[in-house]
Amino acid sequence: MTTAHVFIATSLDGYIARPDGEIDWLLQRDNQAEDHGYLDFMADKGAIVMGRGTYETVAHLKPWPYDVPAYVLSKALAETPVPEGQQDKVTFLDLTPAALLARLGRENIQKVYVDGGQLVQSFLREGLVHDMVITTVPVLIGAGRPLFGSVPKDIDLELMSSRSFPSGMVQCKFRVLP
Repeated sequence: MTTAHVFIATSLDGYIARPDGEIDWLLQRDNQAEDHGYLDFMADKGAIVMGRGTYETVAHLKPWPYDVPAYVLSKALAETPVPEGQQDKVTFLDLTPAALLARLGRENIQKVYVDGGQLVQSFLREGLVHDMVITTVPVLIGAGRPLFGSVPKDIDLELMSSRSFPSGMVQCKFRVLP
C-alpha cells in the first residue's frame, strides 16, 4: 500500500505562502547551515505529488529540484503538454488522491511526498496522510495560503518528535491517527 507523507514549513500564523504564492518570508530565514532533515525525509520517497500552485512555484527552477518522479494533480493542467525538459520528470494528472495512490501502488511506489496546501488538505480529508513534518518559522505574515483548511471531522495526531533550531524554527513530526 502506498502511503502519503508531508514535509512543509508554515509561518507561526499558519500560512505556507503569501496570498500571491510568494515564500520570500521562508527563504529569508532558511539557514543553509541548519539541517532540517529534508534529505533524510526524501531518502525513502519514490515520488512527489503536488498541486498546480506548488508546481507553478517550482516549474521555473533550474535544475529541476527533485530526483524522483513528480505527479501534478490538476484539472487545469491535465490536458496540457509537459514543458520541454520536464517530460521524463513530471506527469500531469486529473485524479483523486486515492486514485493516484492506487496507481502509484501498481507502479510499486511505496511512499510519496505530498506538497502544497490544498493538496495536503485533500489528502487529509480523504484520510490518506500517514505523517507530517511541519516546520514553524517564527514570523507572522498576516495573510496568505493556509496549511490547513476546514476538515469534515477532527483529525487526531500523535507527536512523534520535536526539535528547535538556532534560527528559531521549530519542527514537529506528527503521525496521523486512524
